[in-house]
Amino acid sequence: MTLQEDLIVDIPPERVKFFGTTGKMLLPSATAVAAIVAQIPAAQLMTTVQLRQKLTEQFNVQGTCPVTTRKALQTMAQDASSAAPFWRVVNQDGGLLSVFPGGKAAQAARLQAEGFLITTATSPKVAGYSASLVDGGG
Repeated sequence: MTLQEDLIVDIPPERVKFFGTTGKMLLPSATAVAAIVAQIPAAQLMTTVQLRQKLTEQFNVQGTCPVTTRKALQTMAQDASSAAPFWRVVNQDGGLLSVFPGGKAAQAARLQAEGFLITTATSPKVAGYSASLVDGGG
């Protein structure tokens, strides 16, 4: 299910430990995710954790659902009309995301075209990714 609008719900009891608190949680839409991703400058990256943190702050909630965020990212990436540079979003460890069109190989190609070095020792990652994070990391 893809959300057409952002939803704010209570953090379910089984997710309190993950978020470290009770309160409200955002289930972001692809539109909300795209608005943040569109602000990532060329030659910079954002982790999925940073993305969720920005959404949490923007919506003034205690957390943002990682599963819904990933689905929104995937939806946005598959939308040909979206100009947001989805390929600049990486996992917290700099790993590439298989949910994007063309999988990790296509994301690696786009990042390499922007000058990033991709290592493939274990699974594809951006080498030295933390130096390129927006806002100095996260």
